[in-house]
Order: sequence, then C-alpha cells, then structure tokens
Amino acid sequence: MLELRIIKGDATSPQAKGPKIIAHVSNDLGGWGKGFVLALSKRWSEPERAFRRWHRERAGNDFGLGATQLVQVQPDLWVANMVGQHGLKAGSGGPPVRYEAIGKCLETVAAHALELGASVHMPRIGCGLSGGKWERIEPMVVASLCERDIPTTVYDFD
Repeated sequence: MLELRIIKGDATSPQAKGPKIIAHVSNDLGGWGKGFVLALSKRWSEPERAFRRWHRERAGNDFGLGATQLVQVQPDLWVANMVGQHGLKAGSGGPPVRYEAIGKCLETVAAHALELGASVHMPRIGCGLSGGKWERIEPMVVASLCERDIPTTVYDFD
C-alpha cells in the first residue's frame, strides 16, 4: 500500500512524472464558477466545457451524483470531474457534500488510473464549498487509491 502524500502546492500543477489525473468534486446542478474549478479553468478550457455539455445533455448520459467524467487536457494529463455534491448551499439536509457519491467517483478514478498507469492529484476534495470533513474523505481516498498502489497526492494551497 502506498502512503497518501499531502504537500503544499497547486493541484492544477501536479508534481509527478508520467500520466496524471487531477480529481475534483463538482455539483449536480451543472454549476461551475466557484472554488477549485476556477483554478482549473485558468489553465484549461476543456474541463469546464465538457462538464457543461455533460450536464446539458444529462437526459442521454450518466450525469448525476456518483458519476465521473474524464477530460484529457494534455497528452499525459486528465481532469476527473466527479459529481459528489448535491446542490450548492447547506440547507436543512446539511452541507451539499455526498460522501457515498464521492466514494463511487473515487472508485471510477481508481479504475482509470490503473488503466492509464496514472498517479492521482487533488485538493482536499469535498471539503471546500461542499462542506465535507476531511476525516471522512481521507479514508475513502486511501481505500480507493492508496490501497491499490496508485500514487496519490493531496495539495494544500496557501
């Protein structure tokens, strides 16, 4: 089992050689405009464009909680748009994070990483605007990725 690596840095600039996947959590309303996605959009237009199209055409695809869309942005780099947040704001049902959906997304990312021979890079997914707790998400990251010997790095941005 590989250890989860947590470093200071920018998850949109993965520190690794070879194929890489940047994983992040998005919402099930098709919104893209706050949080980590802004950093992604500054670097590449493809993830936002693909996410918006995926949401727009959701009647004919798998868009929804627990779904993952892999978008290639460079020859050896992909962005995983993971739908792990229901809505945008906390309400009577608590924060918008959906742990079960994030777990399912991480399983999909793991399958892609194994197929591509890729390492996985992410901010502390589900803990920003989603309102999740890292103590609940970290064990899912470890079980889905690290226990399968997929090199995984979490970036804390200053």
